[in-house]
Amino acid sequence: METEYKADPTAVIDEGCEIGVGVAIWHFSHIMKGCKIGDRCNIGQNVVISPDVVLGKNVKIQNNVSVYTGVTCGDDVFLGPSCVFTNVSNPRSGVNRRGQYDKTHVGDGATIGANATIVCGHDIGRYAFIGAGAVVTKNVPDYALMVGNPAKQIGWMSEYGHRLHFNGDGIAICEESQQTYKLENNIVIRIN
Repeated sequence: METEYKADPTAVIDEGCEIGVGVAIWHFSHIMKGCKIGDRCNIGQNVVISPDVVLGKNVKIQNNVSVYTGVTCGDDVFLGPSCVFTNVSNPRSGVNRRGQYDKTHVGDGATIGANATIVCGHDIGRYAFIGAGAVVTKNVPDYALMVGNPAKQIGWMSEYGHRLHFNGDGIAICEESQQTYKLENNIVIRIN
């Protein structure tokens, strides 16, 4: 049976996966049972998508990333090279905690930088930007720019991935997109 996605011959795809149209799966990646992968996703080399993970449309996963059970990603999410998700908050080799996975949701348009770590049970807001090497230990608001270990918010990002600079009235314009944003009560809203 011909598929509507492309997978390198070294990739392993378990039965029972739903893989969308136009998906590319690269060398030595493993897509495990029960996964749902939306249209036009790009799964890099040496990626593991664990059972029951859900990826939206147009998700780009760079090389050497494991997306563990309990993680869901919205549309247009970018997962940088070697970023890390956890799914058990108190792992022990000698204690089986299968089925006790904490959930993590990555919102539409969010970026997680190279080598960042997302501790399970914390959601990443829409269009948030997690800097390279950051360690996320709490929920991240929409549009937040987070860096460091533990990750701290140092600003706000546009949907185009540019830092927003708010004026005294709480208004910022993304130079590239000309989109306007309002900061009100520590919440960013795109107004055009």
